[in-house]
Amino acid sequence: MKQRKKSKYVHEGQYVAEVEVSLMEDETGWSPYLSIEDAYKLDDVRDALRQGDLESAAKHGRIYELRQVVHQ
Repeated sequence: MKQRKKSKYVHEGQYVAEVEVSLMEDETGWSPYLSIEDAYKLDDVRDALRQGDLESAAKHGRIYELRQVVHQ
């Protein structure tokens, strides 16, 4: 089984979190897949962003704020 690092992006409201996870690759038809720990980490980040808890979300990755650039 091989592992490779990948950035996953979690978007909630006006925020996006960039979270590094490990994708596991093997010979099964389910490959590549996340570990259960990484899946829970993404869920935790999503929940924190929904609640506006940027401090908790930032423990797992970078947080970006989305802003509208052009208003029509």
